[in-house]
Amino acid sequence: MRHLLVNWLLNAVSLAIVAAIVPGIEIAGFGTALIAAVVIGLVNATLGFFLKIITFPLTLVTLGAFLIVINALMLKVAAALMPGFRVKGFVPALLGAILLSLVHMLLRWLI
Repeated sequence: MRHLLVNWLLNAVSLAIVAAIVPGIEIAGFGTALIAAVVIGLVNATLGFFLKIITFPLTLVTLGAFLIVINALMLKVAAALMPGFRVKGFVPALLGAILLSLVHMLLRWLI
């Protein structure tokens, strides 16, 4: 349970950091970041899982690079479902997906 809570908080902090860095990604506050982290996780677990299965051949051909596109799409979908969380365009979503994974990985390494 503790691991789950720490991971949730790290995702929210990572999302807040990415929103501060990437122009085009906006979060209303840290409470919104906490809820958005849950929404992103649910979207990735449902729609993201389905898309990863469907696009597996394309992912193989691109040596996994297409997963970044899928993660960007999941970020856009989560922003569409979440009031107070906006992603303005595909390029900010793509940059946000890359930075979100890198920042989260860095924070996990620090903790």
